[in-house]
Amino acid sequence: MVTIHEASSRSEVLDFIKFPFELYRDNPNWVPPLIHDDMVTLRKNPAFEYCDKCYWVAKKNGKIVGRIAGILSKAENEKTGKRLARFGWIEFVDDREVSTLLFKTVEGWARQKGMTQIHGPLGFTDLDREGMLIEGFDELGTFATMYNHPYYLTHLEANGYGKSTDWVEFEIDVPTEIPLRMAEFSKKVAERFELRHLEGSRSQLKPYAPKIFGLINKAYHDLYGTVTLTDAQIKFYTEQYFTFIKTDFVSVILDKQNDVIAFGLTMPSLSKAVQKAKGKLFPFGFLHILSSMRKNDRADFYLIAIDKEYQRKGVHIMIFEKILKNYQKFGIKKVETNPELETNIHVQAIWKDYNPRQHKRRRCFIKNL
Repeated sequence: MVTIHEASSRSEVLDFIKFPFELYRDNPNWVPPLIHDDMVTLRKNPAFEYCDKCYWVAKKNGKIVGRIAGILSKAENEKTGKRLARFGWIEFVDDREVSTLLFKTVEGWARQKGMTQIHGPLGFTDLDREGMLIEGFDELGTFATMYNHPYYLTHLEANGYGKSTDWVEFEIDVPTEIPLRMAEFSKKVAERFELRHLEGSRSQLKPYAPKIFGLINKAYHDLYGTVTLTDAQIKFYTEQYFTFIKTDFVSVILDKQNDVIAFGLTMPSLSKAVQKAKGKLFPFGFLHILSSMRKNDRADFYLIAIDKEYQRKGVHIMIFEKILKNYQKFGIKKVETNPELETNIHVQAIWKDYNPRQHKRRRCFIKNL
């Protein structure tokens, strides 16, 4: 018999977080989260200012066999004018009884709160892991994305869920030489619009974090599932992520008023390092991460944003010229673009000169309640 239990205490949330470590124990393509990061996200998240949430685990014979989170983002509903709930952190064994109970539970919770639709997998914000993998199961995952078993798709469809939107991901090649015309064009764009690169260490970059996240709020406003990040969330993400930033892999473009008008945020791939760390920074996990930051032949392209005033004016060439030069310096040969909406043709056009291979697809599902 399968039973469902709310995970509310610290130890229960920890069990909720650790379940996938057993579920994917022998899967070479699953990249675990950092347990500490998930604990902070699920228990001390500033998104709770505008989000209701509940976490459940399913058990069979006393053993956890599934989990799911329910999220009600008041900010999303104010933005869309809809009554939407979200589900996230979804994992389950290949047992229809388990998945059905998980979805019935989160759907019942959403109905009690007056919601008429539910979609996911989504997190509290667009910066959390989102989208169920439906293509690319034999590809190594990335630190920023979810991985799931192929059978998840049939379970979702059997529970009445259909496609809401898809994200696609590409693997691109780093050119062996930077074309001279790229450097020349980058220089012309900088001169024409009076732009410059922000140079310096991590500590010099950090004060610009509010402006970087402010640009994310503007540039990502109309994308699926996005909500405006609050000041508290910007501080939260700054402290959570800027600790790991490698400035050689980041390009921030400033205008003559010293405002951030564009940026590209990439990192050496942490996939294999986090696998070796088994989701823990201590006592030795951070050593694997430091090693991957120093020596790696792969990188992950996490985020890119350009102010609407400067889009399609060649500013992305400035971003790429700096990052590609440093990729060559550090021996990076392949780059993962991470998820982008399948309809975002302007971003996909950026990769066309780098032998793009569309190797993954993930989906957000929706159901009427």
